[in-house]
Amino acid sequence: MSRSPGGRRPPDPLKAAEAAFKKVTAKPVEGPLKAPAIPGVKETVPLRIDQDILEYFQEDGPGWQDRINAALRKAAGK
Repeated sequence: MSRSPGGRRPPDPLKAAEAAFKKVTAKPVEGPLKAPAIPGVKETVPLRIDQDILEYFQEDGPGWQDRINAALRKAAGK
């Protein structure tokens, strides 16, 4: 007994099952890979810091950006 094209069963159940399996097991397409961090390379980023905090780090003169970086690294547990 064959079913009509409008029936409930797909024309080729094996292909339909393989397509369904592939759909749920395929890895999602990922965006571009993030480049690995290079040790010691600094990146310029805009950063908003409260004025009093900025003044605190600038009190000791040059090197204030390195001091902020060190404080952030310590806060991050690195």
